[in-house]
Amino acid sequence: MELLEARIRKDGKLFPGNILKVDSFLNHQMDIDLLNEIGKEFYRLYQDCEVNKILTIEASGIGIACITAQYFHCPVLFAKKTKTKNIAAAVYKTEVKSYTHGTTYDVIVSKEFLHKGDRVLIIDDFLAEGNALFGLIDLCRQAGAEAVGCGIAIEKSFQPGAQRLRKAGVRVESLAMIASMDDGEIKFR
Repeated sequence: MELLEARIRKDGKLFPGNILKVDSFLNHQMDIDLLNEIGKEFYRLYQDCEVNKILTIEASGIGIACITAQYFHCPVLFAKKTKTKNIAAAVYKTEVKSYTHGTTYDVIVSKEFLHKGDRVLIIDDFLAEGNALFGLIDLCRQAGAEAVGCGIAIEKSFQPGAQRLRKAGVRVESLAMIASMDDGEIKFR
């Protein structure tokens, strides 16, 4: 998606460890016009999949998921990294290692909201190692729901996540695919 790539070139910031900060427009401060175009594109890609639920993980994917859900006319469910008092006792739980934070989380969703037969589109801002996505797919499996695919805003193609997911038979649609981030320069596939 050229619009997203242009915005990454303009406002993305590179940090050591293959970290790309897009917090000025995507996952801290959000450019709603850009998110709207991202949501439209995910709808175009998955409109024939009978999506009835969108699943993401807190917190960075929530904005993208909400805008995308407007096109599918379905609810958004986000996996939480901590169980709070207002979450029902019955939850699906899986373990996810965060590439960015270098931490492993137990992520949960309430059994009240993810069901057998749901057709789930998983949305996230980044795909690097693929751990969050594999965790969300596992939550769907536990519920008997079908993960119809993953919609990713930014894929780091030089890291193994996308390849691992595709090799496992998961449909992955990424809107900006970064081939490398060497010497302070972002190159797209």
